[in-house]
Amino acid sequence: MIERYTLPQIGNIWSEENKFSIWLKIEIFASEANNKLGIVPASALKKIRSKAKFNVKKINDIEAVVKHDVIAFLTNVGSYVGPESRFIHYGMTSSDVLDTALSVQMKEAGELILKQLVVLKSSLAKKAKKYKYLPMVGRTHGVHAEAVTLGLKFALWYDEVNRDIARLKTAIKTVSVGKISGAVGTYEHLNPFVERYVCKKLGLKPANAATQIIQRDIHAEYMATLAIIACSLEKFATEIRHQQKTEILELEEPFTKGQKGSSAMPHKKNPVICERIAGLARVIRSNSIAAMENVNLWHERDISHSSVERMIIPDSTMLMYYMLVKMIEVIDGLVVNKANIAKNLDRTHGLIYSQRALLKLVEAGLTREQAYKAVQDNAMWSWKTGEDFRDLLENDKVISSKVKKAQIEDIFDPKKVFKNIDYIFKNTGIK
Repeated sequence: MIERYTLPQIGNIWSEENKFSIWLKIEIFASEANNKLGIVPASALKKIRSKAKFNVKKINDIEAVVKHDVIAFLTNVGSYVGPESRFIHYGMTSSDVLDTALSVQMKEAGELILKQLVVLKSSLAKKAKKYKYLPMVGRTHGVHAEAVTLGLKFALWYDEVNRDIARLKTAIKTVSVGKISGAVGTYEHLNPFVERYVCKKLGLKPANAATQIIQRDIHAEYMATLAIIACSLEKFATEIRHQQKTEILELEEPFTKGQKGSSAMPHKKNPVICERIAGLARVIRSNSIAAMENVNLWHERDISHSSVERMIIPDSTMLMYYMLVKMIEVIDGLVVNKANIAKNLDRTHGLIYSQRALLKLVEAGLTREQAYKAVQDNAMWSWKTGEDFRDLLENDKVISSKVKKAQIEDIFDPKKVFKNIDYIFKNTGIK
């Protein structure tokens, strides 16, 4: 199922065909740079450019024997180029190719993820504006607290996605580095010009310093960024899952025609997409930990990071893209049950306005302690009996002696929450 969403877009970035294509570009660009330095003859460069190609199956067959991917690649390319292939990979080490290519792939994958984040941001902005003034109950500790609006919930998520976008842009910039500096990063057999030339051609910057490899804190930052974005999506998904509980049922993820929720219970409409997003976030978070473990390597390089990265980086980018596609689908198709929102707003018989009552009594001259006790006594009675909180306040002698009935009625107007909505929306940048 996931492949259906990822392969045409982001999955191709991680195909062997694309990987070897980038490797070949790196080798050709390096040969061009060495030609400019007088190391590779013009005639050899001409043959390299015209004849250099590869065959994935043949590379894999060679690797099965030599047990080295870059040697297998170079052997296959050399079979097409002929004697002039001796100038390919001049002064370079395998990681010059591997790490520079990986940076290209991570950059390309990050840019596709970024586009989906921008789409999600737009979807959230539309929902925020549409439900800007729809009052609903806010919950803290899972318990009814005070009124909010549904639009504010979406505005909050919009603001978080904005931060995710900024983080991802930074991570893409950070990972967009290459290195062509040899076996321990000293350029002993290379002119730094080769690195500058190749990186410019690929849209990368040369690493300021490297060993045999680009340092893995760079990759860890990228993976940590994906993990944070996954956490955001999990947060949104979890809220929708809570809101879809039968006894709440304020929001529902889309349930399409012909969809079935349970093999046993025909009535079921489950938040399966949101549950899937929440589950996959665990995978991406776990992968980010593995990326952090890769930062610590022996001396100028060991290979313990390599096998890990072949799994965690492609998997995480493809999962991230898929999760974003599905979250956009959920937000765009979200069912808003206004009747249940209104019903739940009044479920506690007005208790959610207790702070307004408290402040009215403080304004009327009671100490905060006196006001708190007067309001809490009535609130606890309302919890216990289900009696209307407003009626209890109006019939309380201490309260009614300090606050007029009209003032008490004013306490229970849910639209009072609207007065600073525009201020919050302005802060988030939603227009």
